[in-house]
Amino acid sequence: MYKSLPAGYAKLIFATLLLFSATAALAQPQFKGLENLMSLPKSYVVGYTKTAPVIDGDITDAAWQQAKWTDDFVDIEGNLKPNPPLKTDIKMLWDDTCLYIAAQVSDPNVWAYLKKHDDIVFQDNDVELFIDPNNTTHRYFEIECNPINTIFDLFLDKPYRNQGRPLSSWDAKGMRSAVKVQGTLNDPSDTDKGWTMEMAIPFKTLAIGDRRQPIKEGTVWRINFSRVEWDTKVAGGKYEKLKDATGRNLPEHNWVWSPQGVINMHYPERWGYLQFTKNAAGDAQYVVPYPELQKQYLWLVYYKQRDWVRDHGGYALSLKDLDISPDAVVTGNANELKIEATPHQYIVLITDKKDNITYTINQDGFVTILAPQHYE
Repeated sequence: MYKSLPAGYAKLIFATLLLFSATAALAQPQFKGLENLMSLPKSYVVGYTKTAPVIDGDITDAAWQQAKWTDDFVDIEGNLKPNPPLKTDIKMLWDDTCLYIAAQVSDPNVWAYLKKHDDIVFQDNDVELFIDPNNTTHRYFEIECNPINTIFDLFLDKPYRNQGRPLSSWDAKGMRSAVKVQGTLNDPSDTDKGWTMEMAIPFKTLAIGDRRQPIKEGTVWRINFSRVEWDTKVAGGKYEKLKDATGRNLPEHNWVWSPQGVINMHYPERWGYLQFTKNAAGDAQYVVPYPELQKQYLWLVYYKQRDWVRDHGGYALSLKDLDISPDAVVTGNANELKIEATPHQYIVLITDKKDNITYTINQDGFVTILAPQHYE
């Protein structure tokens, strides 16, 4: 007679089965050509701290020793491009008031020239974070920081691809940040080790017109981190960006924690999963929730509709037009996919046939659970 497995092993097996299910879905012909946009994002379990780290740019204090580093950053397109030559890693902690972030950036030439708040910081080398607390791909936040600790913070009602409008007047009120350079800033005559950054972001600042949900055990956000790195030369004792034959700056390098699969950070559905635990994170294993696997089919329709409207001038009116089956199997569970569409808008619904819970997506990429209708 077999004994029951320890909880940790059982959770690991379940996570493996979910990953297998997601991989199997991508093998279906209807997903062909979209694999880079449909792979499962990375995840991080952020532990609770009773002692907040000191925000001074020094990430060696005791509070940070309880947090694990993320995987090294990769190219924004993932395995479509080589791994970056310079290392970047992130740690996170939280308490009842703030999310704490530490970044470690290896760089032999640390430079930055933008000093005014809300300057377009990514015109320098920088580290950026993107946060979607509600996991809807709408109403999200972006914060950028360069090695001088200049901050560019903004709010977007929805992604640029959906005609989103950035609100750069939004400030992360109460946020504290600090940078420490391991070397000499803006000095091409020496070789630096890099720079470290710390942030304390109050939870209360990450809400605009939304009812802020309290953080509790198991709460999941979407988050990603980006590093912008420019190719430079030294001229007149300063770093200058390399230019092409027309005099334009060469494209920057974009290195990220969870690969986007496309050169665009404003695909919030591609950001990683951040799960909060009241315990020290330790070796906690994040298990992708079942609804996130269901939503893969919603994004399948969204991406195919994007191509359809480009080629036909209006949205497809049926799943058949898009060569998508209405039947979907998610971790062995039968689901039904439906679409309601006109040439100008649509909504797609996926429903688990057993629990009858439905998730939806529309032409703006807004994802939500379908609330039950109540009639008096």
